[in-house]
Amino acid sequence: MDRLDSMRIFIRVAELGSFAAVARQMDVARSVITRQIAALEAQLGVKLIARSTRRLSLTSAGSAYLERCREILKLVEAAETDLTGERQDPRGLIRLSVPLSFGLRHLLPLLLDFNVTYPEVGTEIDFTDRRVNLVEEGLDLSIRISARLDPLDVARRIGTSGLLATASPDYLRRHGEPAHPRELLEHECLLYLPVHQQGWPFLVDGVMENFPVRGRLRANNGDALLEATIRGLGISVQPTFITAAAIEAGSVRPILRAYPMPELGIYALLPGNRYVPQRVRMLVDYLAGRIGDRPYWEAAQTTGRPAPGKRSGGHLPGGASNA
Repeated sequence: MDRLDSMRIFIRVAELGSFAAVARQMDVARSVITRQIAALEAQLGVKLIARSTRRLSLTSAGSAYLERCREILKLVEAAETDLTGERQDPRGLIRLSVPLSFGLRHLLPLLLDFNVTYPEVGTEIDFTDRRVNLVEEGLDLSIRISARLDPLDVARRIGTSGLLATASPDYLRRHGEPAHPRELLEHECLLYLPVHQQGWPFLVDGVMENFPVRGRLRANNGDALLEATIRGLGISVQPTFITAAAIEAGSVRPILRAYPMPELGIYALLPGNRYVPQRVRMLVDYLAGRIGDRPYWEAAQTTGRPAPGKRSGGHLPGGASNA
């Protein structure tokens, strides 16, 4: 039995609280995991995990051993990184989760460029708008866009995006344009689930206020709501990385510009209490360098034309078009 492999399996079991969950992640039989832990306990001469019918829990010895295992594996991975020269030539698999529209429009071209630049690195990408549990799902990284993070999140801010209320010229011609956020209750609004159910935030007289809205159409994808906005079904609030190209084309128009909305942060979330491989850190640095605090879609937003050196239509060089 390889001691380091046993330590890695023990850490996974401790984090997930289930032999079966670890077996599913590793695509092996549950008995393989239970035998590994039993052999490790026999070798150490102590009980590490208390079994119950509902969930596994660590013994006091197991809790102490868990922290030592994490420290040891961090040192081992750091040493291997230095010896293999991964700082110059990263290799291995990166499993990450990205938002659907932003991932397809803006991250996919960058990830493909990263793969071309570092051919020894593989990427496994999950496109989803749901909030994932990095530890439970065995992910190295997730990209999330939010006005605020959970205090326990381990994250690095890699960019920003504005937030705008928009409507099509046809909708505004038929229904008029609201002059104040409170007038939104008189309009048909297109709601992004689940965050917009409690209303839309606007800065009024120096105070951020939440204004109630109503509407018949709700969806959990920004591109779907943008299409509905273009077709004149109502007013929507969208990140600028979704709306920039449509505004540039004249398909939708920003409204209520006198009342700013909160800025969104684009974050790289990492698993807590775990050594971050150099290849993952290099990817985060790469994305931060390519997105930054003044993304190209924001420049196009304010100038009405694509940022210098960028393609029109909201595309990054090399590819795909947006959250």
